[in-house]
Amino acid sequence: MIQGFKDFIMRGNVIDLAVAVVIGGAFTAIVTAIVDSLITPLIGLFYIPNENGESGPTLTGIYGQEVTFPLSGLLTAIISFFAVALVVYFAFVMPMNKWKERQAARAGVAEEPEAKLPTEAELLVQIRDLLESQRPTNTPSPTTPPSPSI
Repeated sequence: MIQGFKDFIMRGNVIDLAVAVVIGGAFTAIVTAIVDSLITPLIGLFYIPNENGESGPTLTGIYGQEVTFPLSGLLTAIISFFAVALVVYFAFVMPMNKWKERQAARAGVAEEPEAKLPTEAELLVQIRDLLESQRPTNTPSPTTPPSPSI
């Protein structure tokens, strides 16, 4: 039972899904901070006066109200996102990749570099050579005329 659970957890798609959920949650904070720090104040320039006294650049809207852009919240969200991504990478992704490499080496399945595919001209030369090798040697070549028979 424990081995089955270990196999389930160590599959790549489970770790990938967990990483995606954590990174998605961290990215939600960035989106929220962008809306709170930029979009909402831009709307406030036209419709809503901002009276909460947050720090940041202040502009006067078309209706005379002052609007504050709280960019510190955005900067904090971006730093937090990169911190979470860094921790997830070093705590989950990198160890999982190392583990997969060791498993592949144990199984004797080393990753092979991609084979270079031949070009179209090389393929045509190979086809020509194969056709020439299959032609019988006693048959005259198509460029020499056949000898007259009497």
